[in-house]
Amino acid sequence: MDIVPILLHTVLYNGTTMTLIGCITQFSIFGASESSECLFLSVMSYDRYLAICNPLHYHSIMNHRFCVTSISVIWLIGSMVTLIDVISMCNLHFCGPHIIDYLFCDLDPIMQLSCSDTSILHKWVLTLGFLVLIAPFIIIVVSYVYIVITVLKIPSNTGRHKAFSTCSSHVIVVSLFYGTLMIVYMFPTKGHLLLMSKVLSLSYTVLTPLLNPIIYTLRNKDFKEAFEKLKEAISSEEPCW
Repeated sequence: MDIVPILLHTVLYNGTTMTLIGCITQFSIFGASESSECLFLSVMSYDRYLAICNPLHYHSIMNHRFCVTSISVIWLIGSMVTLIDVISMCNLHFCGPHIIDYLFCDLDPIMQLSCSDTSILHKWVLTLGFLVLIAPFIIIVVSYVYIVITVLKIPSNTGRHKAFSTCSSHVIVVSLFYGTLMIVYMFPTKGHLLLMSKVLSLSYTVLTPLLNPIIYTLRNKDFKEAFEKLKEAISSEEPCW
């Protein structure tokens, strides 16, 4: 919601105009949501780890209190990390040109407009980026290493298939989200790479949020049953002619 409306206007009219405050506001909403998404994915990987590797303790650990606390802490961390970036950007001096060659107000395009020394801010970004991007990714990788080891010990093919299918939705989202996110932020964005960066940025800003409900819902048992009932109801209806 923070990217798509202005993105559509930019694509339709080949550009748009925003105030500096509006641009920083868009980045703050985007930064908080993307940082929280990384942390949410790591908690979900821990959920899958408990469900497969330690199922007897799953309900005692993944209770309502744990979920509420996790959500609160994640949004707090995401908001605090973004707030630090926003405060740092507000202290920069912008002397022009005031044109961002990007699809939305991201941190690096905004810093490129500044006439101030951004070396300290770059160091802060790397430090905070490790906290909200690399650290959750390490947790996800470690969780799935233990999951794979546990699943391979299951003697039956049916059991292994059921265990892997439990994680399939999460793996798809993690691969799509983290894959494009790392390519965009770990490689330079100049020349032809800038165009590729713009295209790939659509994946984690538009495509992933769009596909999330579809990917997770298709794995939902209640949704499958409701969909089957809907198909039966449609097929059982007699033609009106």
